[in-house]
Amino acid sequence: MSLFEDFSAFLESRLEEFLRNNPHLELQALEEQLREQEAEAIKLLGDLRLREKRLQDEILTTAQEVQRWHVRIEKAKQAQRFDLVKPAEEREAALLRQGNQLWGQMELVKKRIEQTIELQRQIQIRRQEVRQKVTEAQQAARASYQTQSEQQWQTTGWNQGYRVGYTSVADPLEQTFRQWETDEELEELKRQMGR
Repeated sequence: MSLFEDFSAFLESRLEEFLRNNPHLELQALEEQLREQEAEAIKLLGDLRLREKRLQDEILTTAQEVQRWHVRIEKAKQAQRFDLVKPAEEREAALLRQGNQLWGQMELVKKRIEQTIELQRQIQIRRQEVRQKVTEAQQAARASYQTQSEQQWQTTGWNQGYRVGYTSVADPLEQTFRQWETDEELEELKRQMGR
């Protein structure tokens, strides 16, 4: 293995380890992939609908041509222009074959549209599921972080002990409580004045 391959393998293993330790990030990456797939499905659906419209237009044009040549055949028969009847019938038959081919293509496009709509629906459902899991993982990570912080604070407080030497001005805990108590008193005054 070359140095580049070693480094690449190292980075890949570190990335996998990081994602295992942070599952919500892996879920977010999956959600992003699903979002991209949904965007591709929407684009494909637009392309297919455009193709369907073109085929419908071509079928309509071909049907009008078939009708025009059918009228010409009848006109040539009535005028007893048999030299024109056979070539006109061949042209009409060719247009009918072309119309059938276009119809078959349109049916295939319609099936692909249905499949793409179903695929898009499945992607949306999967994306919602992943989004829910991302939310759950983030909440679990926050809860875990909060629990770790509380445990660390309890351990720190337990191990440090209380020093009587703190003056009320220098004690951060004392300052926090005083600020909180002052805020509560202000809120109570506001409520009383609002009555």
